[in-house]
Amino acid sequence: MKVILVLLATLLASAPAISAVYSVHCPIDCPSSPDENILIYGHVYALSQDTTTKMADWVAYEVDVVNFGPSPGRDWGNNPLIDKDSRLEESDYSGANASSLKSDKGHQAPLASFASSHYWYELNYLSNITPQHKDLNQGAWKHLEMAVRDAVSYSKPLYVITGPLYTEKMKPLPKADETHSVPSGYFKVIYDAKGNAASFIMHQTSKRSDKYCSKAASLSSIQNKIDYQLPKSLKSSNRIMDLLKC
Repeated sequence: MKVILVLLATLLASAPAISAVYSVHCPIDCPSSPDENILIYGHVYALSQDTTTKMADWVAYEVDVVNFGPSPGRDWGNNPLIDKDSRLEESDYSGANASSLKSDKGHQAPLASFASSHYWYELNYLSNITPQHKDLNQGAWKHLEMAVRDAVSYSKPLYVITGPLYTEKMKPLPKADETHSVPSGYFKVIYDAKGNAASFIMHQTSKRSDKYCSKAASLSSIQNKIDYQLPKSLKSSNRIMDLLKC
């Protein structure tokens, strides 16, 4: 299976004739993936790994009630499909929470949304993790993830594309022994199978008390901050905002 995934990622990344890529993780098309990135379609999410920043440019996943359940815990690991020179390791995060970054290991695809999946452990791969300020990670970011879970029901899933932003230069992780870039913020796009979407931008300077609805942003403002293409069929929708209680 791993070989098939590697081959699939290689084929997709090297086939410019492909105009759209459909997956259970991104049913209306996945974001584009820069040529130098590592594109992986896992069991519970897809990601495009930036080998320079050592972070995933984007992670895409489905939120479905069938995957919800009690938390299985955080047992960090490395994605076997990404070589060690293209990712960070657990030791690189040492001291990050106590440093000026005050960083948690922040999930891009949330563990709680896949707690009962057989493949929950893939959520704890460090390729799905970024250094996220603890007030953001435990505040508006967490509450938006909870709102997405509350918004879905049986046979009515939602889909998410999320990723880091690099609009300001940030200090590196204090103990990391390889070059990398710490995100200055994040985006999240929540949408249904027809492309109706709500989108948000959250900065690392966010306060824990900030409300996630106050972080709503246009799709165009996100597109202007990234160097790859979001699915063009996404369209802003008040209905999705209503589902998220915004």
